[in-house]
Amino acid sequence: MMLLPEILRGRAAGEPDRRAYVFVNENGDETAELSYAALHRRALAVAAELSRVCAPGDRALLMFPQCLDFIVAYFGCLYAGVIAVPVNPPRRNRVQDATRSIVQDCEPAAVLTLSGLAPLKSDVDSLVGGLAWLAVDELPDADFTPVEASADTLAFLQYTSGSTSAPKGVMVSHGNLVANEDMIRHGFGHDAESTVVGWAPFFHDQGLIGNVLQPLYVGATAILLSPSAFIRRPALWLSTISRYRAHTSGGPNFAYDACVAQAERSGVPEGLDLSSWRVAFNGAEPIRPETLRRFSETFAPAGFRASRFYPCYGLAEATLIVTGSRKDRGPRTVTADVEDLANGKLTARPGGRELAGAGAVLPGADVRIVDPETRIPCQPGEIGEIWVAGDHVAQGYWKQPEATDETFRARCAGSDRDFLRTGDLGVLAEGELYVAGRRKDLIILRGRNHYPHDLERTAETAHPAVRRGSVAAFAVPGAETEKLVLVAEIQRDHRHDARPADVTGAIRAAVVAEHDLALGDLVLVRHGQLEKTSSGKIRRAAARTRYLARAFTRWPQDSERTQPVTAPNPDFAQAVTDVVLSMPAAKHLGFSFGRIEPGTAEIIQPWREELSQHSGFFQGGVLGSLADFAAGSAAGTLLPAGWVNMTVDYTVKLLAPAKGEKVIARGRTVKAGHTTTVAAAELYSVTDGEETLCATALVTMRNIKLPQD
Repeated sequence: MMLLPEILRGRAAGEPDRRAYVFVNENGDETAELSYAALHRRALAVAAELSRVCAPGDRALLMFPQCLDFIVAYFGCLYAGVIAVPVNPPRRNRVQDATRSIVQDCEPAAVLTLSGLAPLKSDVDSLVGGLAWLAVDELPDADFTPVEASADTLAFLQYTSGSTSAPKGVMVSHGNLVANEDMIRHGFGHDAESTVVGWAPFFHDQGLIGNVLQPLYVGATAILLSPSAFIRRPALWLSTISRYRAHTSGGPNFAYDACVAQAERSGVPEGLDLSSWRVAFNGAEPIRPETLRRFSETFAPAGFRASRFYPCYGLAEATLIVTGSRKDRGPRTVTADVEDLANGKLTARPGGRELAGAGAVLPGADVRIVDPETRIPCQPGEIGEIWVAGDHVAQGYWKQPEATDETFRARCAGSDRDFLRTGDLGVLAEGELYVAGRRKDLIILRGRNHYPHDLERTAETAHPAVRRGSVAAFAVPGAETEKLVLVAEIQRDHRHDARPADVTGAIRAAVVAEHDLALGDLVLVRHGQLEKTSSGKIRRAAARTRYLARAFTRWPQDSERTQPVTAPNPDFAQAVTDVVLSMPAAKHLGFSFGRIEPGTAEIIQPWREELSQHSGFFQGGVLGSLADFAAGSAAGTLLPAGWVNMTVDYTVKLLAPAKGEKVIARGRTVKAGHTTTVAAAELYSVTDGEETLCATALVTMRNIKLPQD
């Protein structure tokens, strides 16, 4: 087995002048490059300096912006036998909180950085004193004999992104690296001519293992950009693929959405040619079938083919990749029965929820789907925890033996080998892995499983003002059961023109329609309030903590408030109450109106025995009738004088028994139109002032102008 330091030395000797890495700025200009010989020479200089201040096995922080000096520093650590610790680069000359916790955890002996970041020294030294600071961009050439490494020698610590917990240092050995690089080579079909374009951060496993080390492993060239350049100009990524005739490039799902969004605003760049792009990998977050379709349709005129999509799955604890598609096969999808998914099974059924596969198990990996409680392998089609074994599985967590034993040393029935417990839920169907979500994020309401990314996707598509990839779904304790909460960011472009009531109503109605769920709370916030990992995943645990601390700043703030909804009939309240209370069913029930405002209406129903009867003309019985009255009343507030509405479609979901001294039905308009209006209603039973959600409804009404005398 040839390890990465040996591979670099061999390439520097055999192809010294070949370009290994090229860095492109946000204007598309080449600002730096490294040949194999230059990388080898400069890495030796770093190793020589490290050897004066560190012993083999010591840790060294790699604190860089996105630049080629990071790669020099990384290989300098490998040559010196020092364990590299890549960290999030400082922003605005400030060390981030995650970096601070990493520093305290790994106890580094040195910091490798740039001369321009010297002002940060005092900030880091306050956490761990006595650190040697080495400016990689100022080191002179020096002779050095690389320290010999074995497959078991630790190469670096890859700190996890912490989507559900605090970051932990994954111990990646030299053997883990080459095992996973060979899996990538096989899965992606790479050779020395497979140019790679990448923008993922180097401190993240996708950026380092996939975009930096894989090209060197196969002898190809990597064209690298910064994440900020991609965020500001998504089209730059595609134009770089086109310009350099790249074979492989990719990113998380949101990257493809960003390209489509820019193309919708500005059009597909003229002259863009994506025909060389053979492997468009999509990983690091849930893969969405609609994203794959939209991207393929948008960029087909530029030569992109849907068969080039390469869905994959992996995690830092497995170095990087575990499963992947087959080159030129394209993505696989399945339409799954929604009820069976909620009960932990995958059953193909037309008209269900569409899921995208994450590829097949790559050679060298052993993947099992296991019941996380009993540790017994699941039956075919059953959703369980994804367990992984193979030479690419890392050695454990730095200084956390108990967590290492729990996560990396799991045994399932029928096997005598150690498995990695990924914490992800999934299922293998016809050789394809379908990832359902994180086990810790799973939401269980009334005995049914709900995967947060499904709820988040529903919210994102419910209204154009909701920012894609910026919704968090989680559960918090309620009065009697868990309460479902959604936090959704509002796009900057819609902060001043979107109506909060419209956005709220659209999301609530969509969640009821798609998932048979009523939201316990919906929090709309400004752009950027939801924390994300370095790969763009929502930190749901952090969002839940912030919600419980009431620390979100809700949108709109006073400066962003839109014009209030106005009713075309100035006597809307009287008109609604006159029409509704004249109906025989309303007289029989004996309810009264509470607050009535344009677009909303509240009905207060004293408790009566009939509230427990759920049959009759209306779906849901008397509760359904109340919901229809509340929704119709809310819609009626926005009708001109002389108009009424008539229910034409109606769905009610009963969630809990109606008990207590009264029931409050709150209706709100979701979408008002000239001929048709959609409204929703939530019904709450009230006991000693405590409200319990007992039913929800979605009502479609036709607006009718009454004949005039």
